[in-house]
Amino acid sequence: MSYDVPVAPGDKPQDIQFGGGTDHGSPLWEVFVRAKRGLNHSHVGSVHATDAETAIQNARDAYTRRAEGVSVWVVPSTEIVASDDADSMFEPFEHVPYRHPTFYEIPDEVGQL
Repeated sequence: MSYDVPVAPGDKPQDIQFGGGTDHGSPLWEVFVRAKRGLNHSHVGSVHATDAETAIQNARDAYTRRAEGVSVWVVPSTEIVASDDADSMFEPFEHVPYRHPTFYEIPDEVGQL
C-alpha cells in the first residue's frame, strides 16, 4: 500500500530548504546569560525575534529553563563588531614588561596564585 502526498501547485519538494538556508523573516539576536550573581555573561546562542522584548522572552524560554540564569542580554547580530587582525591587535607589549611578570620570584609560603 502506498500513499502519495499531494503537492500544492507551484511547490516542489526539492525547493524546500532546511537549516541555514531558511529565511525566518525576523532579525537574529545573540543571547548572553549570566548564570550566577557575580559572574560574567556568556554567549549561549541566538534567537529570531521581531523586537527586543520578544527576543528576551524567546531567550528566556530557550536558554534558562531550570532557573539557571539570573540575567539575560540580547543583542542584534548586526550590531556585533569583531576584529579582523588578531595578530596585530593582541601581540604582546614588549615595551611594558610589568604586564608579564615572569621575572618575579614567588615565595613558597604564597602557594599557588
